[in-house]
Amino acid sequence: MSILVLNAGSSSVKSALFDSDLAPIDSLTLSEVADHQDAVATILDHYAAHRLTAAAHRVVHGGVALTIPTRITPKVRAQIAALIPLAPLHNPAALAGIDAVTALAPDLPQVACFDTGFHATNPRVATAYAIPDTPGIRRYGFHGISYADLVGRLDPQPHRLLALHLGNGASLCAIRSGHSVATTMGYSPLDGLTMGTRSGTIDPAAVLALARLHGIDGAETLLNRKSGLLALGGASDMRTLSRAQTKDARFAIGHFTYWAVRHAGSMIAAMGGIDALAFTGGIGENDPNIRAAIMEGLAFTGLVTDADANVRGDARLHTDTSPVSAWIVPAQEERAIAAAALRLIA
Repeated sequence: MSILVLNAGSSSVKSALFDSDLAPIDSLTLSEVADHQDAVATILDHYAAHRLTAAAHRVVHGGVALTIPTRITPKVRAQIAALIPLAPLHNPAALAGIDAVTALAPDLPQVACFDTGFHATNPRVATAYAIPDTPGIRRYGFHGISYADLVGRLDPQPHRLLALHLGNGASLCAIRSGHSVATTMGYSPLDGLTMGTRSGTIDPAAVLALARLHGIDGAETLLNRKSGLLALGGASDMRTLSRAQTKDARFAIGHFTYWAVRHAGSMIAAMGGIDALAFTGGIGENDPNIRAAIMEGLAFTGLVTDADANVRGDARLHTDTSPVSAWIVPAQEERAIAAAALRLIA
């Protein structure tokens, strides 16, 4: 018995296979995908030696209705499709993966896990924009699968946890008693921190000015694909910037850490304090210099930085010397999706 996990993007399909004990069996990523059905057919052929029990999909946007892992039915598929205007770059790809599995393995149960779902516990004051009521326009938050998995793996469970998912896409989440109460991403994954190619928080009037200069589509492309670290430092990959050590690269890194600390202060205020912080994501797990800079910026919380910042794994960076503990939790989103599928089909 095995669970196939699919993460379909607009031009790529990532897959992973897990056994019934959630041990990884195999993985395969296909890039430059022109036809999702052909890609899924290749993936199914790759895993043909294994008996598949279910296919589980990462779906970026579940809106206000789809907040927990869910068996995919025609009704659920229609709900995901209805959310395409809220996630035009993501939900169509997820649907293409779902439809491909339906066509190629119609008897295989399918499950959807939603990146927005974990933030359904945010209070309305944290999700409402101060604009006239406009259906669909509100803060949703993303990286929820990562945050939910992170919470489940921390022992002991902190009461007020600042979680930092730092990668090419980056966000922070304020988690109180295991529940999200605030997060930096909003209506889309564009808001919040400086990211690889995304601008992060920007004045709406500046967005309107960019739209007048470049058109709506041009402004959207600029903000999502040509901004962030790429615009400031000339590269979207933090490893490249760290190696370059040019003036622009150093500024881009400083911008990333400055805004991470500044947004962290907002998250800490939303929780009413902080008991622990946890790093995850490619940068959060692997870049001790970024971790150290952020922790130094948060020294006012009582966090004590020390030489242990290179620790890897589900381990504390700091223990009894600090009133605020810090952790590194390697991201295991695919495993979390497989676990959710197993619970639903058991």
